[in-house]
Amino acid sequence: MAGTSHQLNLSAGLASVTVAVVLVALKLWALAETSALSVAVSLADSALDLMVSLAAIGAIIYAAKPADEDHAFGHSSVEDLASLGQAVFITISAGVIGVAAVMRLFAPVPPPLAAEGRGIAVMVVAIALTIGLVLWQGHVARRTGSRVVAADRLHYLGDLVPGIGAIVSLLASGLFGLSHVDSVVALATAAMLGFGAFRIGRGAWDALMDRAADPQVIAGIGAIARDWPGVRGFHDLKTRTAGSRIFVNIHIELDGDQTLRAAHDIGAGLRRAILAAYPQADVIVHKDVARTTPADPAGVRHSA
Repeated sequence: MAGTSHQLNLSAGLASVTVAVVLVALKLWALAETSALSVAVSLADSALDLMVSLAAIGAIIYAAKPADEDHAFGHSSVEDLASLGQAVFITISAGVIGVAAVMRLFAPVPPPLAAEGRGIAVMVVAIALTIGLVLWQGHVARRTGSRVVAADRLHYLGDLVPGIGAIVSLLASGLFGLSHVDSVVALATAAMLGFGAFRIGRGAWDALMDRAADPQVIAGIGAIARDWPGVRGFHDLKTRTAGSRIFVNIHIELDGDQTLRAAHDIGAGLRRAILAAYPQADVIVHKDVARTTPADPAGVRHSA
């Protein structure tokens, strides 16, 4: 099953890279033909897609690699370093396109667009390819539960907006001669790219700084531990994120009079249950003798 999941994830990654390469080539040609800033925005977004897809396929390959002596917790932090680089690239691209859009808006005579029909044809093909890729990525993500594939799919879904914006601006120029619409669409899309860069960069920075997992994930792990048979309570539930991985440490409180094997079985069963709920997790369960003192008022200890 693990081998099949890896092959499916790899197929989704290869499809993502292939589509991104084709889109970059098509949009480079469309930009040369039309001189439309909205096409330039869509091109920058596809170039980013190519970087993201390459990072994603690298992460998928790395995910199959076990930890070693130098990297006891694996190699998933490389995803966060790649994300920071992507955030910088997006910010620079959005800034350049935004400045160009403002200059065109205030130009006495905005440069005319050309070959709108060919540009529209390219953007329609690009949208069709993107929709096909998103459908396949959704199928793979549902089968394997891969967070990397799911995140890549979400990014491509967002890419449909710049493509549609480019078609609108080219139609407005070709049918009504409204070349200013191109600059407005480019400016709005550049702002959207800048916001996306901020979110990607902030998430990568938080992970590199060992930020805890999402509160809902922490609450979910706590609920599993609280209701697990044989567990009388738990404390010191600590998490941190690295790339698509979540590292979990939890201390569970058990009956001190039971056998070591029984205690081990309870801890192993709890670990399997957490991994089933959160496949991207790396879980360490510590076993302590149950305390008889009341729960800490601050909630450090959670009794069953």
